[in-house]
Amino acid sequence: MTDLTPLPSPEDIRRLHERYAPSPQAFDSVHGHCVIVWRIAEQLLDALDALGTPAPVDRDLVRAGCLVHDIGVYRLYGADGGFDGAHYIRHGLLGHEILAAEGLPEALCRFCSHHTGVGLTKDDVTRQNLPLPPADYLAETPEERLVMYADKFHSKSTPPKFLTPDAYTAAVRRFGDAKAEAFTLLRRTFGDPDVHSLSAAHGHRLVQSP
Repeated sequence: MTDLTPLPSPEDIRRLHERYAPSPQAFDSVHGHCVIVWRIAEQLLDALDALGTPAPVDRDLVRAGCLVHDIGVYRLYGADGGFDGAHYIRHGLLGHEILAAEGLPEALCRFCSHHTGVGLTKDDVTRQNLPLPPADYLAETPEERLVMYADKFHSKSTPPKFLTPDAYTAAVRRFGDAKAEAFTLLRRTFGDPDVHSLSAAHGHRLVQSP
């Protein structure tokens, strides 16, 4: 991770969002979500520190990863303001392309392309006929795994919402027991966030069951 010194600051990343966002509404949705994901990750790390079992992660890298992970969503907006939800699965790769074109290192680009669900395998891509190059898109480092995990508790839906761990577990089980088990392992590693307080603080509804 020494190749990521210095990391882009939150202000640098905000300016990047502002450059790529096609509208103020898109900026508020995507950048706002990324900020919330960082707050979730920060809360999880603080809780682990308080327990005396800190996670072996680079906090600055986690923050940067949270703040950039969804930047590819902007590429799904058309000139008319319409949103290509049918190709949402591609937003990670699109974000990876944006960051790479900006000259940012591969380790930061990977937060975009390796955070979808609880990880996409080559088999997932081919079996579901997903519009992605066949490959494994799996979070590998502790930082990547934490960003992927924190992302699961907030959605940019209209209106935006928070999800409890049990609600996400039920939702991801639709893709197979192995996916639910992968999420359970992440819960054991990083703990559960206090989504009730986050929901109240941001005024977003809380989904407690599927």
